[in-house]
Amino acid sequence: MEVVSFGVLGASSFALRHTARALNEAEGVRFAALATSSPAKAAPFQAFAPDLRVHDSYDALLADPMIDAIYAPLPNHLHVEWTRKALEAGKHVLTEKPIALRASEIDSLIELRDRTGLVAAEAYMIVHHPQWQLVRQLIDDGEIGTLRHVDTVFSYDLSADPGNIRNRPETGGGSIPDIGVYTFGSARFAARAEPVALSARIRRENDVDTWTQVTGTMAGPGGEFTYSSITSMRLYDRQEVTFQGETGMIRVVAPFNAGVYREAQVHVVHDDTTRVHHFPDVRQYVLEMEAFARSVREGVPFAWTLEDARGTQAMIELVLANEV
Repeated sequence: MEVVSFGVLGASSFALRHTARALNEAEGVRFAALATSSPAKAAPFQAFAPDLRVHDSYDALLADPMIDAIYAPLPNHLHVEWTRKALEAGKHVLTEKPIALRASEIDSLIELRDRTGLVAAEAYMIVHHPQWQLVRQLIDDGEIGTLRHVDTVFSYDLSADPGNIRNRPETGGGSIPDIGVYTFGSARFAARAEPVALSARIRRENDVDTWTQVTGTMAGPGGEFTYSSITSMRLYDRQEVTFQGETGMIRVVAPFNAGVYREAQVHVVHDDTTRVHHFPDVRQYVLEMEAFARSVREGVPFAWTLEDARGTQAMIELVLANEV
């Protein structure tokens, strides 16, 4: 099997905990290089990837002829710039979510992707998890009848870390950019739906949203349904998505940080029965990296395209435009 060599832009703590390790473990992938000017930050990556090459700048990594693809876990406001630079350097690129802070910025990335023929995508890992593929199939198959309501919640408490990039406006912080991509995007993906009309109540600190409640309607193949979501960086940890139909309900109890928040489970509920699907050992970041490598090697369609990412960003902008 041809191996896809990845380089990672920046020694982020998220990459250290999750995605760089996934690159190191994924089949058909080599975690080959890291860009950081800090030997101290590079050291823990080299501890599990001892053959790792370390470049002292992002540009030096992009110029490395041994690198096929770039993974970019940068602060939100840098995503478009370095996605573009990676493509212009002839590298495939997987960029963390949100890949852009405005839907219109994704248009230029789509044009550049098409012009170069390279693979470019947003690292929206949940769609690679079999629990979400199951949920989508169950809805498609009419397991719960016509879909009538979707409820999504994602919260955690970041109040003790005011310097975190998620708490800073200049780095594209806020609960909506950080986790709204999950509450909005999961409904869009599973129900194959787009928003019709939305309104939002938003609380802010330091010019970033720390709590947002969204209500409204969306529409998919089965028609319109009501939608609600809460995202917050000031509430106790909670993740849950519920799809409510005319004849049953689907509950996803660890929808986003599956296996970290708790075991991934899909509960299919009918009048007097609950069927539980367990996913105890699934590594969604590993699956994501393997899927991206297949797209690079074999042209296999990636499960989350730039067009999909644009749809979620457009939904975010619709929410922000309809604050009450």
